Amino acid sequence: MKYVLITPARNEEAFIEKTLASMVAQTVPPERWVIVDDGSVDNTAEIVAPFAKQISWIELLRREQRLDRNFACKVYAFRAGLERVQAIDFDVIGNLDADVSFDADYLEFLIRKFEEDCKLGVAGTPFMEYNGYDSTRDSFEGENHVPGGCQLFRRRCFEEIGGYMPNHIGGIDWMAVTTARMRGWRTRSFPEKRFRHYRSLGTAERSVLGSLFLYGEKDYYLGGSPVWQVFRVAYRMAKRPLIIGGLALFSGYCWAALRRRQKPVSRELMRFHRREQMKKLRLIIGAFLRGRKVDSFCLAPEQEKPSLS
Repeated sequence: MKYVLITPARNEEAFIEKTLASMVAQTVPPERWVIVDDGSVDNTAEIVAPFAKQISWIELLRREQRLDRNFACKVYAFRAGLERVQAIDFDVIGNLDADVSFDADYLEFLIRKFEEDCKLGVAGTPFMEYNGYDSTRDSFEGENHVPGGCQLFRRRCFEEIGGYMPNHIGGIDWMAVTTARMRGWRTRSFPEKRFRHYRSLGTAERSVLGSLFLYGEKDYYLGGSPVWQVFRVAYRMAKRPLIIGGLALFSGYCWAALRRRQKPVSRELMRFHRREQMKKLRLIIGAFLRGRKVDSFCLAPEQEKPSLS
């Protein structure tokens, strides 16, 4: 199977060389890798440029700097890259962040998963961060979620869900994966591999507490259940920074609820999301009552039957 990658990048001079080195070492390179410099004010483009000159499948696309920065900008940058690959024959398309690295056979491994399963719509792996965070252990998203740092879509799935949808508050990768699952596609993170993420999630342009507040807002805007949020806040209070991190998460959710802005997700997607959350919560409570250790990665409820209408 043939694949293409798109990397929206803004001010990534500290990490993008690690991503470039990982890609150059891949046992199965892409047909095209478009790196979209989204108005960086550092040396991101200057680091990428020599690679683009020397390697035929790397393309650097520069966009003008804009003052109105929000999470939707990543989608617009991705779409600019998508236009550059429309004439290419490919089966899989992926978003690759500019602050990650992985093993030389990482993408070969993921492409093989698509070849083995014709219903696999989105594939990726868990990830680790420099501070010891491991998404298989420290997140309740589970194996059905595919982290946005390296997120591969079967082309037909990506086109069917309408691709990434711009949302100023974030969650664009989550919306795409959950919509794919709602439409009957299988979505999976394969724990045999990991990618390394060099920046704590959501902290590119804000503090850890500011990031947690924003995640609380995002939980509300993406239609998360209030019952699940209470559980999430309680769990977060036991993590560093102790208590205050959970309070920041709770404050963000409450602040978003008080503002009463329209949610960017459909009622259909919100209902699907809340059903999944409640299934997970029942599994967690069931494991706790039986005295069993909770495996947060394997808590993902069985995926619903296809509704590809």
